[in-house]
Amino acid sequence: MLFQIPSPIQEINLKTHNPNNIRLFIKREDLIHKIVSGNKWRKLKYNFEYLVNNKIDTILSFGGAYSNHLHALSWLANLRNIKSIGIVRGDPSYRNNPTLSFCVKNKMELQFLSRKVYRESKFNNKVVNKLKKEHEKIFIIPEGGFNNFGIKGCEEIMNEVDGNFDTICCSIGSGCTAVGLIKSLKDHQNFLGFSSFKNSKLLEDVISKNTNSKINWKINCDYNFGGFGKVNTDLIKFIDSFAQLYKIELDPVYTSKLFFGLFDMISKKK
Repeated sequence: MLFQIPSPIQEINLKTHNPNNIRLFIKREDLIHKIVSGNKWRKLKYNFEYLVNNKIDTILSFGGAYSNHLHALSWLANLRNIKSIGIVRGDPSYRNNPTLSFCVKNKMELQFLSRKVYRESKFNNKVVNKLKKEHEKIFIIPEGGFNNFGIKGCEEIMNEVDGNFDTICCSIGSGCTAVGLIKSLKDHQNFLGFSSFKNSKLLEDVISKNTNSKINWKINCDYNFGGFGKVNTDLIKFIDSFAQLYKIELDPVYTSKLFFGLFDMISKKK
């Protein structure tokens, strides 16, 4: 199992209007591993270390029907001979989609919760409580790997980055990676996060609670393209253009919105 750590840092030659002559670098977390790539490895690393050290044989976590988190967790758990259970938001009809099919292939047990139950009581309901009783030693990881172990792993990203960068950017889902980055910033550095959600208030509350800081970070939700998982033709064209120019594939949910927003802000001197 080879993980490329540290992940390389690559400068890209901006092909957009750049009145302030900003230099842009990408930390290629996507190259860490072909399956457990990006922040997935960062967030799962110490969780699995805890499981192994404490001889816990079952892991349970949460996600949507297209969850990259469950996808990566199922593979890593199967590799380590740890039973995995995925609590999926939504209808069982999604079971055969590519993401969940991969999870099943890697021996993950799938249980489905209605969106209402998932939203209001995903940690405390009949399905989860039954699983807790059935498995004597079970470890529960929140959605997206957002716990203290996940934050600790994400803090290590900045250990691989020198102090010459003044603004650190990333896309934001659960907020775990953002918290880890903010907690490890140098005094002169600032963080700018790009949210895929329409409203950043909940994310701001989560980050404030976990960082005890309100002065060196900001969340921008102006480039959400209609909300989480939503795309339009402009974003699709940008993804295709980015791949042609820089030979890097962006995903439509997170990283494409990050770079679309960055390029727009750079060109408009925002």
